Amino acid sequence: MTGAQPPICDYEGSDYDATFWGKGERIYEDQAEAIALQRLLPEGGNLLLELGAGAGRNTLRYTGFKQIVLLDYSLTQLQQAMQRLGRNQRFIYVAADIYRLPFVEGLFDAATMIRTLHHMAEPLTALSQVRSVLQPGAIFILEFANKQNLKAILRYLAKRQTWSPFSEESVEFERLNFDFHPRMVRSWLNDARFLVQRQLAVSYFRLGLIKRNVPLDLLGKLERVLQPTGSWCQLSPSVFIRSQAMGESPKAEAETFFKCPECGAYNLTPQGPRIICPECSQAWPIRDGIFDFRLHAS
Repeated sequence: MTGAQPPICDYEGSDYDATFWGKGERIYEDQAEAIALQRLLPEGGNLLLELGAGAGRNTLRYTGFKQIVLLDYSLTQLQQAMQRLGRNQRFIYVAADIYRLPFVEGLFDAATMIRTLHHMAEPLTALSQVRSVLQPGAIFILEFANKQNLKAILRYLAKRQTWSPFSEESVEFERLNFDFHPRMVRSWLNDARFLVQRQLAVSYFRLGLIKRNVPLDLLGKLERVLQPTGSWCQLSPSVFIRSQAMGESPKAEAETFFKCPECGAYNLTPQGPRIICPECSQAWPIRDGIFDFRLHAS
């Protein structure tokens, strides 16, 4: 896709959760991310936005929040999340495009984006959208795939790869799968009005040879020791950043939640199996408990 709408990586119909996480081959990576989130998450809050929530693998880790909005572009991923988490007032399921978030400005007091930014062809546009729906002072936890990781550096020095891990350009190693340089990610966050507070270097031991031969509990202990090195040196394949929303934001009015992604109007009204914009009359379906604000929704 070209023009105003950036391309979207869609996991619709994918068995990603079962094949990537469910086979037990990435228990270490899951544990490493749990450790990072435990370190970076605020103690609690009212409303957290989980961007790229997928099948809800991380959702139950946000224990201090009263309500969580799971957002993903894939309807089937959200259906899997609903099967895992159930239907209750604590979880709100929304199928939508990160570039066109369907929420009023200043709504959330925290947000996370884990294993999602690497699918963004226009990261700054996505991060600016995230900032628009956060309150001033809200905490945003971002994970990204690090171009300047130790493996890439060694491969480059050994002339086994052509691209330099030291340059700031993004690397698209597969369609809509990008590695980013840490300096660029921090620059995008700054441009989107976020203040970086802390960085963690996560999952140094992602190589299969290491995971097969080193006990998981030892890897977890080493992970706890090494993650804080991300404050001054980011050489791990994954980097977590905790930042804070800076500047002013419009304060969400009481009883307002959704914003029409087409015209920007507030006060969308649920009417049976649809939610309708009072300004442009666009109708967005509610599919078995999932609010569907995708471009092709009808």
